[in-house]
Amino acid sequence: MGEAKRRKETIGDKYGQEANILPWLPITKTQAQLFVTWTTRGAWIGIGTMVVIWVTIRFIGPAFGWWQVAG
Repeated sequence: MGEAKRRKETIGDKYGQEANILPWLPITKTQAQLFVTWTTRGAWIGIGTMVVIWVTIRFIGPAFGWWQVAG
């Protein structure tokens, strides 16, 4: 009997299913990795947006005379 068959008999119905991160948390390791991937991508998009807004306000805004409106 091979190791895979022995493991399948031991584990039973859960054989081949992905394990949860924690027993009480119904999130698999693949779902957790996907969450990290999406949140990292979102953070970089946010950083890029913030840089574009900063450049617009810092350099392009004064070129159009927006600084005179406040004063």
